[in-house]
Amino acid sequence: MTLTKNYDIKDPTLAEAGRQRIEWASREMPVIRLIRKRFAKEKPLEDVRISGCLHITTETANLALALKEGGADVALCASNPLSTQDDVASALVEYDIPTNAIKGEDEATYYKHINTALDHKPQLTVDDGADLVTTLHTKRSNLIGNVIGGTEETTTGVIRLRSLEKAGKLRYPIIAVNDAQTKYLFDNRYGTGQSTIDGITRATNILWAGKKVVICGYGWCGRGVAMRAKGLGSLVIITEVEPVRALEAIMDGYQVMPLMEAAKVGDIFITIAGNKNVIDKAHFQVMKDGAILANSGHFNVEINIPTLESLANSKRRIRPFVDEYTLDNGRHLYLLGEGRLINLAAAEGHPASVMDMSFANQALCLEYMVGNSLKPRVYPVPEEIDKQVARLKLQSLGISIDSLTPEQQEYLTSWEEGT
Repeated sequence: MTLTKNYDIKDPTLAEAGRQRIEWASREMPVIRLIRKRFAKEKPLEDVRISGCLHITTETANLALALKEGGADVALCASNPLSTQDDVASALVEYDIPTNAIKGEDEATYYKHINTALDHKPQLTVDDGADLVTTLHTKRSNLIGNVIGGTEETTTGVIRLRSLEKAGKLRYPIIAVNDAQTKYLFDNRYGTGQSTIDGITRATNILWAGKKVVICGYGWCGRGVAMRAKGLGSLVIITEVEPVRALEAIMDGYQVMPLMEAAKVGDIFITIAGNKNVIDKAHFQVMKDGAILANSGHFNVEINIPTLESLANSKRRIRPFVDEYTLDNGRHLYLLGEGRLINLAAAEGHPASVMDMSFANQALCLEYMVGNSLKPRVYPVPEEIDKQVARLKLQSLGISIDSLTPEQQEYLTSWEEGT
């Protein structure tokens, strides 16, 4: 096989191991398999150039292969410096999908890889955090004339893109895949919940039972993490700035308090708020010796790492993905995964079964954008696509559900019938 496009990976000899893991993940991705099979017959993305900035994992590989089967010309780069699975990146190159991603790449290499993906002159973009779209709108705006549309996978990315739209600077349509019910109700809650706990456990080998776990943010991701920590026997404390979410956390059986109070008692701190400096200097100064800090938000800004560095007398790597900071008074704080997404830095990210629905939304939304002319704005996932993904998932599980009778359908669409 002769590759005609640029790629940058750690080690080509890892390809066979990556291929086997991609096949293993496919077993848990029946919806993507069904879409891939249809795409292979219908070729809805024939000769469409797609640039994807995503976590380079086994699940992403199965999405990329489905798009390729649909006729697309796909190029990939990483959406986080620590989230790449190097064997998967190598396997993707073997599948003739040019991939630019190396686990642990520095910031300069990270943006070099994004620019290489943009050299592909995409007609569709697939983003996870909006770094690719932002680069396209700022430093590579000369390429926007080629672009039909794009999709965005994450809460953080959607927030950025809505800000871009509000500023009147969004220049092509984006579908907010993150907001699909078959995405956030499952990927964010069950995927992030399980994979965050998994990443922290792999990095530290801690016992969760009896630990005071402080979760900063009670959105769908925070709900999932809280649920799993509680199930392992932890005492869960929620910190929030939104009153409705805080009230919901109380009703769900968790303690709720300001972070300054929680900082004094917590054993493990998990940021998942989608904002910067959630854990800051004042919090570090009152944390007890041995406190563990982890982030599961998209960017490594939720824990104020520069301030932590300035407070520390010394720093050492005590385990893979665990940095020990020694403060003036001899206390030790432990930062996991350099403050990056712990579920991907120290583990494998979300289970394939839940990513099956998220990436099914991606594939079907990209197909939708090719067939429809949309104005530049951020769009929700079309309801029919969301329901189609749910139906396909139920079908793959061998589960049938009821349908409305004609009488029930008429009742739901009329106003005359009352008491």
